[in-house]
Amino acid sequence: MSWLWALIIGGVAGWLAGAIMDSSRGGILFNIVLGILGSFVGVWLFGLLNIFPADNIWGVLLTSTVGAVVIIVIARLITGGKV
Repeated sequence: MSWLWALIIGGVAGWLAGAIMDSSRGGILFNIVLGILGSFVGVWLFGLLNIFPADNIWGVLLTSTVGAVVIIVIARLITGGKV
């Protein structure tokens, strides 16, 4: 059941990051992958900054969304365009 929550939270986080960054790419699979990868990046980044959001669904969603936004920013820097 936890994998199902990971997919749901990943999808929502990816969608939020795409909306925040006005990403031109889309699709549910792209959003899920972006959100799941974003969760790893967010945990790593927050760990470096010694920030530990609440260990609940909102903290996980915040961490995943911030990580996904960071991924979009890095992708835009690399590609020089909208991602």
